[in-house]
Amino acid sequence: MINVGDKIPAVGITAVQDGATESVSADQLFAGKKVVLFALPGAFTPTCSASHLPGYVVNADALLAKGVDLIACLSVNDAFVMKAWADSQNAEQITMIADGGADLTRALGLEMNSGAFGGIRSRRYAMIIEDGVVTTLNLEQPKEFKESSAEAVLALL
Repeated sequence: MINVGDKIPAVGITAVQDGATESVSADQLFAGKKVVLFALPGAFTPTCSASHLPGYVVNADALLAKGVDLIACLSVNDAFVMKAWADSQNAEQITMIADGGADLTRALGLEMNSGAFGGIRSRRYAMIIEDGVVTTLNLEQPKEFKESSAEAVLALL
């Protein structure tokens, strides 16, 4: 599992930003930036849609005011789902990361098997990444949502 002090791996993802999609390596997307990356089990799921993503939408300006260059939301969903979810949540300031094959999630060691719910998914977490290096990792316990909230991350900045 990735730890504080580790570099984000060079794994291909799809970034959905400003309505466009771009295939990019995660290490390149985060290079030279202060990034808040939060991940969740799935787009359009109850806690993710009611609390997790909306918290970052509401607090985006405050996070950016603290020197964050990029706010990113990762889920093991395809780019079409991530774009539709961003549109439905008014998440214009959030870069959605589609990790459809869970390649980055597995490389980070933060996958979980949800069985019939959806198979391999991401665990719920938030990271602060500076120039590609993890400086903070707030990993939630199963079925918890506290440490990875926008408010918790904002308090760390």
